[in-house]
Amino acid sequence: MKEYTVIYEHGPENWSAYVPDLPGCIATGKTREDAQQQIREAIEFHIQGMRQHGETVPEPSVEAGKVSVSTG
Repeated sequence: MKEYTVIYEHGPENWSAYVPDLPGCIATGKTREDAQQQIREAIEFHIQGMRQHGETVPEPSVEAGKVSVSTG
C-alpha cells in the first residue's frame, strides 16, 4: 500500500482535491469527506489507467506541511 499526499482546497461551494505526484488526478466533493472519498477512488482509477497504458506509476515523493508566521 502506498500513501500519496493529497492537497485539499475549500471553494465557495465545494471542496477540491489533487495529488501532486499524479498530475491530472483530481476530484471534488460537497464536503471535505466527500472529496476525500472521491480522490481515493480517483487515485486508484488513475494508477490503474497508467498501468494499462504501460506507464510507470510514480512513487510518492511530495510532502506537505504547515508553517506559522506572524501577520501583524
